[in-house]
Amino acid sequence: MDYRYLEKMTDRTAIIQFAVQDQPDRKSGYTVDDNARALLVALKMEDEKGEELAKIYIRFLKDSFLPEGRWRNLRSEERWHANLDSEDCQGRAFLACSIAAASDHEEIRGLAFPMLEKALPAVSRLQFPRAKAYALLGLINSISLFSRKGEQLADMAGELCENLIYLYNRCKGRGWYWFEDTITYCNGIIPQALFAYYCYCSDRRAYLTARESFSFLCDHLFAKGYLNIVGNRGWWRRGEKIPKFDQQPVDACSMLLACQEAYLATGDKAYRDLAQLAYQWYLGKNINKLPLYNKETGGCYDALTPEGVNLNQGAEALLSWLYSSHMMKEWQGSETAQVSTGG
Repeated sequence: MDYRYLEKMTDRTAIIQFAVQDQPDRKSGYTVDDNARALLVALKMEDEKGEELAKIYIRFLKDSFLPEGRWRNLRSEERWHANLDSEDCQGRAFLACSIAAASDHEEIRGLAFPMLEKALPAVSRLQFPRAKAYALLGLINSISLFSRKGEQLADMAGELCENLIYLYNRCKGRGWYWFEDTITYCNGIIPQALFAYYCYCSDRRAYLTARESFSFLCDHLFAKGYLNIVGNRGWWRRGEKIPKFDQQPVDACSMLLACQEAYLATGDKAYRDLAQLAYQWYLGKNINKLPLYNKETGGCYDALTPEGVNLNQGAEALLSWLYSSHMMKEWQGSETAQVSTGG
């Protein structure tokens, strides 16, 4: 695995948010969203460099953490910008801490676990479906870590699952099988979380909701024999056509992880094949027939556009590529491994 660009994008503070082509743009600052993703990648590296990077990322999460159990998302070179927080940021950070809290590295584990515990009340109040899905995966990962609070966390996970099912049943119908009236980004995380909950406790309603919603998504996004991601120029609104551009790498990772979890839950080999197609999106099996992964730099282009690719190579795209590569490598080694992580 090529980590040159990951190291280039990371300074003493954290991973830098954006790049101008392949040059880190420090003026863009640092986000908890990106550093939560970077932490998951670093924990997969399993070497001294990975440990060094993981410590940088977990320290950044700790620095962003507020006493009330929430993370500030954006930091410029000078200060934190608390007014730019998001629920997705809270869910991603919580999920990352649930993985880091089980780390073999004492400092990483010691920083992650207190944040995980203090964030529980705020996590229970999340309102948006993707944020709830990240939190649900984090809770599933965390249940075994809390000897005294395991039952409480299981109850919280059950409530999040029930709420996602409620949102789905309220919204679906007339040829639309989704949790909201607009399908935007990182869509795979919601059915992925429900499949993971089914794998955890055999909840049949979670399974049926996950399977129906994910089948709807896959039927549309893989219809042409390759992954055709929902474009961010308008997103996919109910009753309208799917916009073709721009297609972002983070969505390929989200679909890959959801396909892997779906395969674990269902045993349907079609999902294994779709996971491979999602990975091949980075390598050129996409609407533009162009690779997103840049072998020269080790980075990943930010998007597919009507003109080709966005030549900037920021953190989100890079981390999506690296994490997808790790998960495919693990998948090929052991198809029985639990997948409960997020992109």
